[in-house]
Formats: sequence, structure tokens, C-alpha cells
Amino acid sequence: MATVVKKMTFNPFQENTYVVHDGTSCVIIDPGCFDRLEEAELVDFIESNKLTPVAVLLTHGHIDHIAGLDFVNRKYALDVYLQEDDLFTFDGSERAARMYGIQQYVHPAHPNKLMKGTEQLVFGEIKFDVLFTPGHCVGHVVFYNKEEAYVINGDVIMRGSHGRTDLPGGDSATLKRTLLDTMFKLPEETVVYSGHGPETTIGIEKKTNAVMFGSLA
Repeated sequence: MATVVKKMTFNPFQENTYVVHDGTSCVIIDPGCFDRLEEAELVDFIESNKLTPVAVLLTHGHIDHIAGLDFVNRKYALDVYLQEDDLFTFDGSERAARMYGIQQYVHPAHPNKLMKGTEQLVFGEIKFDVLFTPGHCVGHVVFYNKEEAYVINGDVIMRGSHGRTDLPGGDSATLKRTLLDTMFKLPEETVVYSGHGPETTIGIEKKTNAVMFGSLA
């Protein structure tokens, strides 16, 4: 069967957490659930659909994308996948919590599955090619389902825009190369599920994205 992508928007940063499932198993991508109500929303979706969580996938380690990881670790005790270079970003989340005045943040344990950014991941009928997409941070990756023409894109592409590059490890020239040489080489019909905001497609972004009009050096 085709996989199902469920989006939930969590935390003060309005981050999009995704649960991708095949009707039986599911993966949790970028768990940003921030409080008990958001944690309950995530768990209720999984349990009401009788899904078995099998892994946590992280596009990157910014605090808004891992705010719920400690909870998910305690609840499900799953393998957690992160690109190896982005431990730098992951380990900076405590500093980010102090900067943003987030007092209840619990820094999660290190991911136990460190990726290069070239892997193929298969969990039941859930299949992703991992693409290395740095620029927003040093070790960003996206999860691309070629057969079903969608990509879980984290903070690379936003509708009409792109991820910021002014945080530690960000680099505008690198992000521009990522957009032009990796993301915009995907088929135009590819649906882009972003880390913030609504969905878009590669075709739309090639025509309208701010990077095409000089917003990145």
C-alpha cells in the first residue's frame, strides 16, 4: 500500500512533526512535541491507528525538531537516526533552550544510528533515500520517497523560501548549492513536506522560490 504522511504542528516555533506509516508500522520524523497536550496528540494518532513505531528519523538537530525526542525515547525506546555531522547542532540545543528561555527542555540522549547522508532506509513498506542537504546546518538531510514522489524536507525548502542560515553551522552559499544541485534536481511533481508551513512541490519552488531571485549569496 501507499504510505500515509500525517503532519502535526507543535511547539512555539510552529514546527511540523511527521508520522509516516504503511497501515501497520510508522516512523516519527522530527518529534517537536513540546508539552503534554502535544505529546498526547502524537501518541493518540499512533494508538488510534493501531500503528507500531519502529524508528525516529531526524532531518537535523535544531531544538524545535528534537524538543519531543526525550519523551519519544522514554515512550517507545526506538532507534534514532541523525546525520553524523549534525551532532554539532544536536549538542547545541541546550544552549538554544537557554537563549529562547525554554525552561522545561530536556536534552535527549544521542541518536544511536548515525548516517552519512547516502543511505536507503526501509521499514516495512516505508522506504526513503537519505539525501545530504547541508546549509541550514552542517548535517541536514532529507528523506525522499522516489516511488511515491514526496520528500520530508525539514528546513531546506519552505513554500516560496528556504531555511535560515544565520544559526551556528549555517552557510548561505552551501544552502544555495543544496537547493540548486540536489533539491531542484528532484522531479517537479515531488511533494515537499516542510519543517514549517504548508506543503509545496519542487515544480512550484523552481518557479517561485526566493533563492531563484537572489535571496541567498
